[in-house]
Amino acid sequence: MEAESKKEFWSWGKSLVVAVLVAFLVRQFLFTPVIVSGESMEPTFHDNNRVVISKISSLDHFDKIVFHAPNAKEDFIKRVIGLPGDTIRMENDVLTINGKEYPEKYLDSNKEALPEGQNLTQDFEVIVPEGQLFVMGDNRTNSMDSRIFGSIEEDSVVGKVKFRFYPFTEMGNPK
Repeated sequence: MEAESKKEFWSWGKSLVVAVLVAFLVRQFLFTPVIVSGESMEPTFHDNNRVVISKISSLDHFDKIVFHAPNAKEDFIKRVIGLPGDTIRMENDVLTINGKEYPEKYLDSNKEALPEGQNLTQDFEVIVPEGQLFVMGDNRTNSMDSRIFGSIEEDSVVGKVKFRFYPFTEMGNPK
């Protein structure tokens, strides 16, 4: 009986070690949870939202990403506006990428809260250097982003937001 107990104990022990190792590898190289800090992505994300990011996803315009912020110790969450080589232009709150206008529906509620005649985003034009991304927060009046610190290195990206798991009432793929 004692030999059987030892055998079962070692079996459970090996299973536990394998499970912990798999969880570590998945978190380190594939997916990881992140807590949103601050208001820069409102209304898409709010302070203390919990999201899962993928560390292996390719990036495209308007993806939400987490990256190592330049000149800061923390990571930021922003929206990719420009990819390497893109010409980004903002004029009268109309975003143009490489000569094509893109509606930013995710900004509608922020625009509605502005006083009459005021723009949410100041006018600018920039060409995104190779190997870099141009990122902006959805809360344009309260976001430290590429308009302030410039384009970010593609290598600084931690991952792409794939899923919000908290608050439970907003669980799912954030738009």
